[in-house]
Order: sequence, then structure tokens, then C-alpha cells
Amino acid sequence: MRSPSDHVPSAGTLPVDLLRIECGSVTHPGKVRTENEDSCLVAPEIGVFAVADGMGGHEDGALASSTVVGALATIGAAVSAADLMARFEDRILRANAALRSVGQSRGCVVGSTAAVLLVFGRDFACLWSGDSRVYRIRDAAIEQLTRDHTEGRDLFERGILTAAEMAAWPRRHVLTRAVGVRDRPEMDLEQGQVRAGDIFVLCSDGLTGHVADRDILLAAGSAAPQGACEALVDLTLERGASDNVTVVVIRCCDQGEPAGRPAAVSPATVMLPVRPADGGDA
Repeated sequence: MRSPSDHVPSAGTLPVDLLRIECGSVTHPGKVRTENEDSCLVAPEIGVFAVADGMGGHEDGALASSTVVGALATIGAAVSAADLMARFEDRILRANAALRSVGQSRGCVVGSTAAVLLVFGRDFACLWSGDSRVYRIRDAAIEQLTRDHTEGRDLFERGILTAAEMAAWPRRHVLTRAVGVRDRPEMDLEQGQVRAGDIFVLCSDGLTGHVADRDILLAAGSAAPQGACEALVDLTLERGASDNVTVVVIRCCDQGEPAGRPAAVSPATVMLPVRPADGGDA
């Protein structure tokens, strides 16, 4: 169990098919909760990165998120992008089965969100269940690759709620999907090619509840990955940090590019997508 008062950083570097991957992470319980129910995985050596936010309360939440990332940590070295995906599917099914078993034995639902980035060569796959997010920063623009699996977002996309109604709706954050809540996990997939200069940000909703996309873009686009993670968590703490908060930042670089911070993104160059707020952005 992680200490409630400490940042928990990790960092790594791995050459991947002419690209170098730099990464960092921080997880923190926040300023209100004493228990950290978030977990994260930073494994550049196998091309697997994940953030999980447990549900079920206290020990059950921590168990759920750690079960998900623990299963993904055993994926091992894949021989192709297809092999990496197959290994992921096997491990997420194992994690789901384990959480279903725990929940049935305790007479409750024990589940976790999962936001996962898989990288093999220049191919990436983003898979998720719940409201933990994956962003991509490219050419000074930030894009949310994931779509929140929440009641508010679902009702908005079905035309039942307007953007303003969704932002104020009391059940807007209730999850519609998570690992462990059904016999088979439901996950969405977004995939594509990695370019040199791409930055990926994985986070729990403890970050996006206090920090806007613009803040994520400026921090991740202007600092080395570990420094960006620390800056984003510090900003969340300054704004109240009402939930656990976890951030993973991955930067993809040309092999010849010096390690360290990327070319700075200034406020004048920031480009944000036009999308309705769901109450998650500050």
C-alpha cells in the first residue's frame, strides 16, 4: 500500500523502432482521501502503460486497480503488435475474472477503470473502460483519444442532455463501464501510428476534475515527462485534489534527439478541440 503523503514517481527510457520513449508517472491520494485507490503501470521495456482507478471503496478499490495493473505487468515481450494485443486481451480477461470472483465472495461489485496505451514499433493502441483518460499531444494540439464511459456522457451523446445539462447533472460521473463489473470486460479501442514528438498523457479523473485540457497541454508540452507529471499533480493539489490523482506521461522522440524537455508549448500556440464540458474540466 502506498503512503498517503508521498508522491510515487517512476521513469524510464526505451528505444523502440527508431523512436526513443521517455516516460514518468506520479500517483497521489489527494487532499481529502487517506487511501489511494489508483494504480499505474509504466513499462516501456514491453510497451505497456496504464492507469487504473479502483471502485468499491477503500481496500476493495485499491485491490481492484492493483489487480488490473498487476495483470498487465505480466504481459512480457511481444513479437508483434498483434501479439501485444493478444497478450493484453488475455491479461485483462484474467484481471476481470479475478475481480468478479472477489466481488462474488464479498457480495459486492469490485471494479476498476482502465486506460491503457500499448506501443509496438510505431504502432499504438489505446484501450479503455471507465472515465480514466488517454490524451495525445501532437503539433501543439491536445486530443482526448478516449471517451468517458459515464451516464452523463452517454445521455449527452444520445441527445437526451444538452452540454449545459450534462455539466450540472448529479449522476454525470456514474460509470457505465469498468473492469470487473460484468462477466466480460467492455473496452473501446483507438489505434494509429506514433510520430516523433508525440506525447501521450494517461490520467485518472482525479486530475481532470481539477485540471483543464489546456493545463495538461501546457505542462506536458513544456517539460520532461517526470517533471510534467509532478507539475500536474502539484496543480491538482493546489486546487483541492478531492480525489486520488494519477498521471503518466510518455514522450516519443527520434533516436538522435537529446533527452529532456520538448520544445516548449506557449499559450499563444495552444490548440484545443471544441467539445462540450462534462464537469471534468476546471
